[in-house]
Amino acid sequence: MPTAAGRTAAALAAAVMVALVLYASLYPFEGWRWPPGLGLADLLALPWPQYFIPFDIGSNLVGYLPLGLLLAWAMGGPVYRVWWPMSAAVLAAAALSYGVEVAQHFLPGRHPSLLDWVLNTVGAAAGALLILWTRRLGWLQAASAWMARTVEAGGLSGATLLVLWPLALLFPAPVALGLGQLGPLLQPLLVEALAGVPWAESWHAALAAPVVPAQPLDLAGASLITALGLLAPCLVAYAMVRPGWRRLLLSLGAAGVAAGVMTLSTALNFGPQHALAWLGPGSLQGLGLGLASAWVVAPVPRRLAAGLGLVVLTVGVMLVARAPVDPYLASSLQLWEQGRFIRFHGLAQWIGWLWPYAAGLWLLGRLGAAPTIR
Repeated sequence: MPTAAGRTAAALAAAVMVALVLYASLYPFEGWRWPPGLGLADLLALPWPQYFIPFDIGSNLVGYLPLGLLLAWAMGGPVYRVWWPMSAAVLAAAALSYGVEVAQHFLPGRHPSLLDWVLNTVGAAAGALLILWTRRLGWLQAASAWMARTVEAGGLSGATLLVLWPLALLFPAPVALGLGQLGPLLQPLLVEALAGVPWAESWHAALAAPVVPAQPLDLAGASLITALGLLAPCLVAYAMVRPGWRRLLLSLGAAGVAAGVMTLSTALNFGPQHALAWLGPGSLQGLGLGLASAWVVAPVPRRLAAGLGLVVLTVGVMLVARAPVDPYLASSLQLWEQGRFIRFHGLAQWIGWLWPYAAGLWLLGRLGAAPTIR
């Protein structure tokens, strides 16, 4: 049966998924009004859509699959009671989807749909059935046991960081995998805060002055940023996982997730024919360098991995801060703000800004607990 550590981690991941579902379904959380001409019975009866969009059908079906899987895992018990957590997981996901669809009546521009609710429920059921399949094969028990062995004190928060990392990559960055560029956020806030302050007139003038466009990064600089962007989450994982072959698999998985998320984001923004446009100068070389570096440091103890992670994150943030905003990034931001990704725009942007700093604080905490880390 799944261990307590596995169920706790699954419950945490499920909570993150629920938050994402609510954000994606109810963004921008403003303009609430009672739908004109609808009574209470009309609100509860979801309409069947008049037209069908393949993207929406696929996203509604696939989007709830991991939620059903994680809920069934979190509710898991003895093998002979497997149908209870599966049924409860599907019912919980279906109730969440129905509540979200009803709430969309109150938001201008959102259209509740009975088809969406059906697809969400089917996707959650598919995820719950995957749990049954993995339990029959023994994979779930093995995964839970591994998590219990490797995710120790502080590991749950570290696992949360690793879950959020792919979400941070959804928002276009100046350079592939280059996270943590807080300058565009902090500069206008500092300009406003220092306005009218007598002793800070020179600082205010310097911050308010037009920004001189930075020189484009050369191949080496872009490659280094991408390599550090891949190495950082690997070292976060290494700070939790004992040295061994599992670290090599984790680094391979991180490289695959990075490539997949970047490709998906580019394809949905610019079309499938441009899915690999993010592989600009230095990106492919940076991925190879980052993966090779992760393999080189794979044997180091967890305490040393935490220290190396702090160095990597610090250097990476410093380099990203100097990276210029290129035309690809500007085009991406415009599409994010105007296209269907607007519902994910704010959340992914904040995660991308703050992820390196949150990871650095977590690694610093691991170093503070060094006597328990070997």
